[in-house]
Amino acid sequence: MKSNLITRGGHDLLAAELKHLWHEQRPEITQKVNWAASLGDRSENADYQYNKQLLRKIDRRVRYLGKRLEELRIVDYSPEQAGKVYFGAWADIENEAGEQRTLRIVGVDEIYDHHPQHVSIDSPMARALLGKQVDDEAEVLTPSGKKRWYINAIRYEQPENAPNWRQ
Repeated sequence: MKSNLITRGGHDLLAAELKHLWHEQRPEITQKVNWAASLGDRSENADYQYNKQLLRKIDRRVRYLGKRLEELRIVDYSPEQAGKVYFGAWADIENEAGEQRTLRIVGVDEIYDHHPQHVSIDSPMARALLGKQVDDEAEVLTPSGKKRWYINAIRYEQPENAPNWRQ
């Protein structure tokens, strides 16, 4: 089951995408479809067929975003979270081999283009890290067995290189 949690930043990005699709991209493609349809025979009109297909894709995404945004629950940072890993946290972790990673625990809707630093709140890694503090050990069950990760730092600010919704 997909969780309905999202950070405020993630929610804002999805809302911006919906607004862009509905108010900018859809009217532009609709105009192209109308122009291509005015040329006559639609069965062999590549412009018409391509833009009609694109319009259907936009409409599907608009319907999905409209419904999904209503279901989502925004989770804002709370001072009580300080010092522990909770939803929205950035965690610097390290394994026994010295491999270091920085992860952010987010909702499934915030994992853009499989962003390597974002992990879903529903993932085994996120579940293992939740509630932990700096210097705690998190055991993650993976297909290749248990892996240990140590928490080096926790923060809740937004880094400058965070992904932005792209047009």
